[in-house]
Amino acid sequence: MNKNDKQQLDNIAKEIENCKICKIGKSGKAVPGEGNPNADVVFIGEAPGKREAATGRPFIGRSGQLLRGLIREIGLDDEKDVYITSPVKYLPDRGTPTSQDIAHGRVHLMKQFAIIQPKVVVLLGRVAAEGVLEKKVKIASEHGQVIEGSFDDAQDKKNIKYFLTFHPAAALRFPNKYKLLLQKDFQKLKRFLL
Repeated sequence: MNKNDKQQLDNIAKEIENCKICKIGKSGKAVPGEGNPNADVVFIGEAPGKREAATGRPFIGRSGQLLRGLIREIGLDDEKDVYITSPVKYLPDRGTPTSQDIAHGRVHLMKQFAIIQPKVVVLLGRVAAEGVLEKKVKIASEHGQVIEGSFDDAQDKKNIKYFLTFHPAAALRFPNKYKLLLQKDFQKLKRFLL
């Protein structure tokens, strides 16, 4: 692990904690993200939930338990091999983040990408896709697909692959509809990462 990269991510975390715009219409602690600052794979969610906002850690509630279990099932360590974050860094008071929340959070997210320089970004749901790709994506019809692109803010415009899948919360809310699809997508992701 590059100590300089960790320090740079810590500096971005401090920016997020001090960002007045990030806090508008939101509550709890900032949840900048966690994991390996040199991860090849980054998982992007939506926004912190209540447990995350209470602790400052991403994906530790029920959705997080499902996500972290799936990450381990495909042979990755959820603490050492990947980085986990979201475009919106605070718990939205109204539930789903607004387009303005997503667009503003993207500023911080792109700074994180520029440091981490992942090869694969797993977009967990519509908000993650909008936050990273800056366009609406129909996850129901496009899940399991890979989109090629590059970072906006990376100095070398490095190519990156985006993998689309459902947010784990969808699999918990509608297990008959999404849980098996999410599991199948993670098996596709495993094959893709090999």
